[in-house]
Amino acid sequence: MCIELKSDQNNDNKIIDFALFKRLLQLALPFKGIFIASTILAIILAVINPLRPYVIQLTVDNAILKNDIPLLYKMTFVLIGILCFNVIFRYYFIYATNWLGQSIIKDLRVAVFSHILKLRLRYFDQTPIGTSTTRTINDVETINSVFSQGLITIIADMLTIITILIIMFYSDWQLTLVVLTVFPIMIYATYLFKESIKKSYDRVRTEVARLNAFLQEHISGMYIVQAFTAEERELKKFKAINDSHRSANISAVWAYAVFFPVMEIISAAALALVVWYGANRIINSATSIGTLIAFIMYLSMLFRPLRMMADKFNVIQMGMIAADRIFGILDLKDNIPNTGKTMVKNIKGTIAFDNVWMAYDEKNFVLKGVSFDLQAGETLAIVGATGAGKSSIINILNRFYPIQKGSIKVDGIPVEDYELQSLRSRIGLVLQDVFLFSGTVLDNITLRNSDITLDRVKKAAKEIGASTFIEKLPGKYHYNVMERGAMLSTGQRQLIAFIRTFVYQPDILILDEATSSVDTESEMLIQHATDHLVKNKTSIIIAHRLSTIKNADKIIVLDKGEIVEMGTHEELLQKRGHYKKLHDMQFSKTKAA
Repeated sequence: MCIELKSDQNNDNKIIDFALFKRLLQLALPFKGIFIASTILAIILAVINPLRPYVIQLTVDNAILKNDIPLLYKMTFVLIGILCFNVIFRYYFIYATNWLGQSIIKDLRVAVFSHILKLRLRYFDQTPIGTSTTRTINDVETINSVFSQGLITIIADMLTIITILIIMFYSDWQLTLVVLTVFPIMIYATYLFKESIKKSYDRVRTEVARLNAFLQEHISGMYIVQAFTAEERELKKFKAINDSHRSANISAVWAYAVFFPVMEIISAAALALVVWYGANRIINSATSIGTLIAFIMYLSMLFRPLRMMADKFNVIQMGMIAADRIFGILDLKDNIPNTGKTMVKNIKGTIAFDNVWMAYDEKNFVLKGVSFDLQAGETLAIVGATGAGKSSIINILNRFYPIQKGSIKVDGIPVEDYELQSLRSRIGLVLQDVFLFSGTVLDNITLRNSDITLDRVKKAAKEIGASTFIEKLPGKYHYNVMERGAMLSTGQRQLIAFIRTFVYQPDILILDEATSSVDTESEMLIQHATDHLVKNKTSIIIAHRLSTIKNADKIIVLDKGEIVEMGTHEELLQKRGHYKKLHDMQFSKTKAA
C-alpha cells in the first residue's frame, strides 16, 4: 500500500483550475511589493517597446524625407533615450521576477520540509524517498518558473501585443487588418504546439520521477547489487528507464523543431503581405514609407511574444501541476497530533501499558492486548520471534505510531498528554540499524546541538568506554564518517549511537537489538556501554541474545503480538515454556559452535 498523493493528471482536462491558481498566487503574498513592482515594470515595458518603431516612422516621414536635419538629431536622441530606458527597465524587470521566484521557492521548500518533518513514520514507510525528493526539489523549482518566466512575463507580452495593435490601428488600420489575416493560422499552430508540448512535458516529468526513485534506491542499496552480482541486470533496467526519459525529451524537442519553423513561415508570409500591400498603398499615396518601415518592425515585435506565448502557458500549466502535487503533501493530515500540554525537564520513568492494541494499517493488529508495568529504574527485556511485535512497543512509546485501543502512561500521565518534543527528549533510543548522517563524528553525536560541547562529548565517550576507537581515527572527533557512516564498522556505528544517547541524558533508555550484528570485541564494548547507560534509568531492551538480559528485572515473551510469558530469567526457565525453548536453542547453538 502506498500513500497516494494527488495525481499528475488532475488538471489535464482543465484549461485552468482557478482555485489552485489562486492558491498558487497566494505564495507571492509575502512578497506582494516586488510582485506589484514587477507588474508595473511589465506595463512600462509594454508602452516603451512599441515606441521605437513609432519614433522611427516619424523620423523617416518628418525628418529624413523632408531633409530636416535638426529634427533628425532630435529624433535620434529620443530613440537613444528610449533604448536606454528600455534596457534599464528590462534589467529591473528580469531581476525582480527572478528574485520573486527564488524567494517564493525558498519559503516553499522550508514549508514542505517542515511539514514532512512532522509527518508520521507511516508516510515514510509507504512513500518512496524519490517521491518526496522530487516534490521538495524538482516540483518546487517548477513553481519558480511560473513567477520568473511564466505569469508576469505573459502579462508583459500580452500588454505589449495590445499596445502594438493599438498603435498599428492608429497608424494604418487597413494595413493592420492585412497583418491580422495570418493570425488564425498562427493561433491554431500555437494551440497544436501547446497541446503537443504539454503531453511531452507530462512524460518528461514522469520519467524524471522514475529516474530519481531508481537512482536513490539503487545507490542506497549498492551493497546488495554488487554482493549478488546484479550489476548487469540493474544496468539494463536503468537503460530502459533512461531510454524512456530520452524519448520523452526528444518528443518535446520535435514539437519545438516543427513549431518554430512553421511560425517563421507564417511570419514571412505576413511580412510579404505587408510589403506587397503597403507598397501599393505608398504608390497610391494612402500611407507613408515611414509607416511601412514601422509595420515591418511591428511584425517582429508582435510575432516574437506570440511564438513564446504557448511555451509560457505550458510553464504555468506545469507549475500548477507541480503546485497540485506540493499542496498534496502540505494538505496531508497524517501528522502526529501534538496537543499535549505537559512539559517536563525530567521524568521518573514509570511506564504502564494497559490493554494496548496497535495496527500499522488500522486493521491488521501487530500488538493485541499488551499490558505490563515498569517501575522507575527497572529494566524490561522483550524477546520473541521476528515479527512478534517487539519493535512496535518502542514505536508507540515514542508516539511514532498511534494505538487503536488501550492506554500508555509515563509517570501516570497518558503519553498523548505530553508535549511531543518534551516526551521524546526524555527517551533515549539506540537501534540495531544505526543511521549516521554525512558529517563528522562530533556532528553525529551532538546532532549539531550547540549546547553540547566537545568536552562533554569526550567525557561521555570515555565514561562508556568508546573513546579509544575515536581517538585512533584521522581527525578524531572531526573525522568525516561519510554518508550513512560508510567509513565505520557496525560496532563503531553502534558505539557512536551510545555516545549520542548518553550526552542527551535521557530518563528512559531503549536498546533495540543493539548487539545482534557485531563481533565479539565490539559486543564487549557495547555491553560495557549498555551497563553504564542503564544504571539508574528505566530501560527497555530488545534482544535476540538471551545472555545479555539475564539480569533484567522483568522479561516479556511476545508471540504474534501477544504476551505469552512474563517474569524474571529464572522464573521463565522454570515455566519451561516459550522462553525455555528459546534459551535451549541458543544454548545448544553456542555449545555446538
